[in-house]
Amino acid sequence: MTTLTLKLDDSRAAILREKAERYGLKIEDLVIASIEDLISRTDEDFEKAARKVLSQNKDLYRRLA
Repeated sequence: MTTLTLKLDDSRAAILREKAERYGLKIEDLVIASIEDLISRTDEDFEKAARKVLSQNKDLYRRLA
């Protein structure tokens, strides 16, 4: 098993702590669940979401270019 250490700014750490408390979890368990959700998603899911966002905002992107 690999141990990871990360640094968060105080405001993000507070938000993470609040969310963990809201769900009745330890911070570590919430982070692990979030990571598991992220890595279980397929690239196809991401690409589908990205295409939807790009399509919905096509005019805006064209004006900004």
